[in-house]
Amino acid sequence: MKLILAVVQDKDVNRLQDALTEKEFKTTKLASSGGFLKEGNTTLMIGVEDDYVDAALEVIRDNCSKREQMVAPISPMGGNADSYIPKPVKVEVGGATVFVLPVDAFHHF
Repeated sequence: MKLILAVVQDKDVNRLQDALTEKEFKTTKLASSGGFLKEGNTTLMIGVEDDYVDAALEVIRDNCSKREQMVAPISPMGGNADSYIPKPVKVEVGGATVFVLPVDAFHHF
């Protein structure tokens, strides 16, 4: 058995959860945040038998798209903010960061 941890941007999580449920994968949803943009994301915990890991990864890949977004940079701390001119930059967001971990035991009470 494996535990898949998928860190997904909030904009993609509902579509992904629906697709996983349709394929009969059960998920546990955890709110999380972090990364470069400090935006909200969601971590899904998905327990799967070894034979179904590739199928679960395919569902994740098909439902978590990368896209570009314009972001205004944060002003420098401790510096002179008067001379700082924020210029939006284009960054890639979305997609999923996925970890596949072995599970020694699973208990459902």
